[in-house]
Amino acid sequence: MERIVSLGHTDLQIVPLIFGGNVFGWTLDEKESFKIMDSFMSFGFNAIDTSNNYSHWVEGNKGGESEIIIGKWFKENGNRDKVVLMTKVGGRFGYNSKPNTQGAYIKEQVELSLRRLQTDYIDLYQTHYDDQITPVEETLRAYEELIKEGKVRYIGASNMSTDRLIESLETASKLNLPHYVSLQPEYNLYDREKYEREYEQTVRQFGLAVIPYYSLASGFLSGKYLNDDDFSKSARGEGIQKKYWNEKGQRIVSALNEVASAYRTSSSSVALAWLLSQDTITAPIASATKEAHLQGFVSALQLRLGEDALTKLNEASKY
Repeated sequence: MERIVSLGHTDLQIVPLIFGGNVFGWTLDEKESFKIMDSFMSFGFNAIDTSNNYSHWVEGNKGGESEIIIGKWFKENGNRDKVVLMTKVGGRFGYNSKPNTQGAYIKEQVELSLRRLQTDYIDLYQTHYDDQITPVEETLRAYEELIKEGKVRYIGASNMSTDRLIESLETASKLNLPHYVSLQPEYNLYDREKYEREYEQTVRQFGLAVIPYYSLASGFLSGKYLNDDDFSKSARGEGIQKKYWNEKGQRIVSALNEVASAYRTSSSSVALAWLLSQDTITAPIASATKEAHLQGFVSALQLRLGEDALTKLNEASKY
């Protein structure tokens, strides 16, 4: 893969499309997960994102299943040094639990993640959710210890308010503590407003790498949902239909189809290429359950959307 970018102001070099590990232990079992990661790497990609609590929402799971699968895959392949590994801490392990960004908790959880992942370091360790109570200095000092110990290389933020993000960045600067190098927000053609209104200016100001999740809006932008009947063919279809299948969603799907047809490619490739055309976006995170989906990732990196296509997509997705 010729296209390589730096993850913000770090020495982490990635192909700008990251595999989302939320499917491991959920829609893919261990064997299928190994197969899709093998294929992902064979296409030339090199970055995988997961979390310590994936996939706690599956009946019978308790969280950590995704990391365990990735760890076993590392051990079987001996390829840890070939992967830029991203995981997270602080999120819930059940619908009745709460986020936790206390220093002691982070230091406890990193050991569990390292054990599950069968590695001695994490390339990008991210605050998954912010508890909004713990002083940001406490959280950053915990990360400082982990970086000094060599267990973590860089830190990032995900679901954090702009105020707390700015406070964290300014505190890091003032006290010479590790600072977040990346932001992982929800951002795609359908869900544009929050990122563009609340985060984009901060990202520019502090030079953060942006690695959005739900890049394909839970598969809604993949091209497989074209009419009412299509939602009944998928286990997740009902929820996706309820959230996205409105006037705006139908407008976006129509525009994606038109552009995909004009460029002789897939809707998912166009949706990912649109993200990659945004000047603050470093690398979208996307999941796949079949090798054919990965071809769409490759196509997205090769696709250069013209002004007419970008205008059509921007108009269809405006808020």
